[in-house]
Amino acid sequence: MTVAFRLYRGLEIYPLVYPHRPTEPGFGHNYDEGFDASVRIQEGEAVQDPRSRVFGIAVARPFRSAGDARRASVAYAEHLIDTCLPGQTVLDMKS
Repeated sequence: MTVAFRLYRGLEIYPLVYPHRPTEPGFGHNYDEGFDASVRIQEGEAVQDPRSRVFGIAVARPFRSAGDARRASVAYAEHLIDTCLPGQTVLDMKS
């Protein structure tokens, strides 16, 4: 399996998308209730011990499709990276 990520300003962005309702034992996935999303932002391979953080995306309602959730994850990560204070990275931000 290939893990897809987007490289943005030297940081790797990994969208994390999962069903809004967890799968119950013995049942299939329930995609009808939509999807939730988070994003992992990680330093690139050039760093010896890369740091990473996961940021949840708070929304009022679940995303209708996995694609919508994935796009929102990438957009949210880019927003976090772009709005960092000078001399700081998103990995240094306080929660």
